[in-house]
Amino acid sequence: MPIAINETHDPARRSFVERANAPDTDFPIQNLPFGVFRPSPGERPRVGVAIGDQVLDVAAAAAAWAGLAGEAARACAAPRLNDLMGLGGEAASALRLALSRALSTEHGDQTLRHHLTPMAQASLDLPVAIGDFTDFFASIFHATNAGKIFRPDNPLMPNYKYVPVAYHSRSSSVLPSGTAFKRPRGQRKAADEAAPSYGPSRALDFELELGLYIGAPSRLGEPVPISRAAEHIFGFCLLNDWSARDIQAWESQPLGPFLGKDFATSVSPWVVTAEALAPFHRAAFAAAAPRRRRRPRRGRPRHYA
Repeated sequence: MPIAINETHDPARRSFVERANAPDTDFPIQNLPFGVFRPSPGERPRVGVAIGDQVLDVAAAAAAWAGLAGEAARACAAPRLNDLMGLGGEAASALRLALSRALSTEHGDQTLRHHLTPMAQASLDLPVAIGDFTDFFASIFHATNAGKIFRPDNPLMPNYKYVPVAYHSRSSSVLPSGTAFKRPRGQRKAADEAAPSYGPSRALDFELELGLYIGAPSRLGEPVPISRAAEHIFGFCLLNDWSARDIQAWESQPLGPFLGKDFATSVSPWVVTAEALAPFHRAAFAAAAPRRRRRPRRGRPRHYA
């Protein structure tokens, strides 16, 4: 079910945080992404919302809101977003509305200025405690282009259009964007080598991908209908999928990625909520119907659709 457009999406709404009104800002009042920050080194991490060039400490401002919005704001006292995400979309939506109003010029709560930290001063942490991480081969265009390298005449595997194609990766190796990591070491074997050798990867690669965070939990063993899947999505982020292609090629015979893909995955420190993206929703393109062969009628030229 599509998310309704509401006042938080109003393109005319402005914030008392002046930089949020700049045409080139990544964080206008219509965005309000969530993340985890430290106001200064050594301080405990806390949940914040990006607005212009500032970060708002959500839990510190919780006293300003009652009801579901207040409950969601108090969940932001945790050092990661998991508690807020687990409350579900209705709570996140109530908090987003309260934040939008409180940070706006027309309804603004100027006391929130005391809970703002300049983004240039803050350090950004991993926004979510990640217990599981699945990498999906989700784009048919990407799957087709990649498959052409190995199977030019039949790029898509037979199961691609029927089941989710994915693998589990190492959740402990997910890092906030900008975090340095070591070049992975492992076995790699070039086509002209008689045996594999061990050493640092000579074919380090990355792909820009879209990451999503599951908020409202599902129950083990109970399937989620496709029509209700979107209700479990809290938000989205940009993601760099790092790969050691030489290690991956050698170890993926016959099974899937392992050491060549589990050493680092970089994610944006900001999570854009599903509701914030509602104005940009578009219907998926229609899948092409299979072509059916028609029987020719007697006495007429043969033709096929």
